[in-house]
Amino acid sequence: MYPPAVRRRAWLLGGLFVVSLVLVAWWGLFVGSVSLSPGEVWAALRGEGRTAAQHIVWDLRLPRLLAGALVGSALAASGAILQGVLRNPLADPALIGVSAGAGLVAAVVFLLFPEKLAFLPLGAFLGGLGTTLLIYAVAWLRGAAPVTLILVGLAVNAVFGAAMTALMVVFGDRVAPVVFWHAGRLTGVSWPEVHMALPYAAVGILLTFFAVRPLKMLLLGDEVAASLGFPVRTARFFLIALASFLAGTAVSVAGLLGFVGLVVPHIVRLLVGGDYRHVLPLSLLFGGLFVVLADTAARTVLAPFELPVGVFLSAVGGLFFLYLLFRGRVGGVDV
Repeated sequence: MYPPAVRRRAWLLGGLFVVSLVLVAWWGLFVGSVSLSPGEVWAALRGEGRTAAQHIVWDLRLPRLLAGALVGSALAASGAILQGVLRNPLADPALIGVSAGAGLVAAVVFLLFPEKLAFLPLGAFLGGLGTTLLIYAVAWLRGAAPVTLILVGLAVNAVFGAAMTALMVVFGDRVAPVVFWHAGRLTGVSWPEVHMALPYAAVGILLTFFAVRPLKMLLLGDEVAASLGFPVRTARFFLIALASFLAGTAVSVAGLLGFVGLVVPHIVRLLVGGDYRHVLPLSLLFGGLFVVLADTAARTVLAPFELPVGVFLSAVGGLFFLYLLFRGRVGGVDV
């Protein structure tokens, strides 16, 4: 049982996140390189008014806002799961190879097969997922303990990073789109990409609610959980595969967005504690709000110019971790 006050706070925060997400998304329809009035946005949503305003609202801003919410939720849930299953407060999707695998596939497509760009989201998703399975398969040979997974992940990330750097050096005249994709962006995201990611994100988010009990058992420690008859290795595989699935879905749409999977679960724990019955659903909501808010700010602070949302998130995430460092605790661990 957990205190009623904590439960009430969690429900209150959940409601606050939902209302804030709706308000930020509504604001995001108005602002950007071309500002629209409330009347123009309302008319465009009803299919009336200027054709240009309808195009901006329906074809540019709505899919971008929806993609931001999906990407943020998926990355935040992925980070929360990984920090629990690896018992490491600094774990995020990059640690299990999603970024390395997806980044390498993206570099290959951009540099060697630019005529196949339509397959980039699918290729990045499969690259991230395949790399995670490779890391787990290698770690499985040594018992798939959290430390082993982290070390194998670091090694595979280094190898894939070297391969990616070598490609970029050899094809130096074509690296601009690779750099932009690696920076993380929602610019240009359209309905086909949303339609591709939506079913995967929906399945992953639904499965997240089944991850609460396995995470609570793993936090007891492998020996204690096994002594209670809990299948530790099978549960760890399921959770890492789920985290990879969520992160791979996000990466396939927005490129390599850093810090969301790292920062959002920490903020949620600061607000409601470490109980995964609260951490996972609130991370889903706050992750969506965090990315939509960051993307809206990134395209307005220097309007009419737009910053890649990944750049904006890295700056905010870095400052937040400096705050945690000076506060003295990261994810419940003294630093």
